[in-house]
Amino acid sequence: MTNTDVRQTVRRGSRVLLHFSLSLPDGTEAVSTFGGEPEQVTLGEGSLSEGLEAAIIGLKQGERKTLELPAEQAFGLWNEDKLQSMSRADFAPDLVLEPGIAIAFTTPSGEEVPGTIAEVGDDWVNVDFNHPLAGADILFAVEILDIQNPKR
Repeated sequence: MTNTDVRQTVRRGSRVLLHFSLSLPDGTEAVSTFGGEPEQVTLGEGSLSEGLEAAIIGLKQGERKTLELPAEQAFGLWNEDKLQSMSRADFAPDLVLEPGIAIAFTTPSGEEVPGTIAEVGDDWVNVDFNHPLAGADILFAVEILDIQNPKR
């Protein structure tokens, strides 16, 4: 008698319903869907970083796993080139600008990107466009609830 596991396996292009949490190695939780609504993602569409996608490929429906991902695999290393100085005049005059505040910016092509205020001067504002978890090792806990694979 053969024990064949017929559960779907996560692969590129899979549409996956999952619970996940991202924590720093010291236990600080950055985000979690456990205890709330699960997330639905399609691998390859960019809603998860490449490292997080790679971590769940091969997992099966019902599987739960916790992985430690180095910064390079999670959200990348912090990149000084993504720190930009902008004129204070580029911001609405009534906008309160303080370090740590996240703001949505629109690129010339119309894409919306998040930036975090890093430093504020009288005439300038330094904005960090790195992912907030860039440069940090991450504990990634995931539970695969459902998988819909594309037709081959």
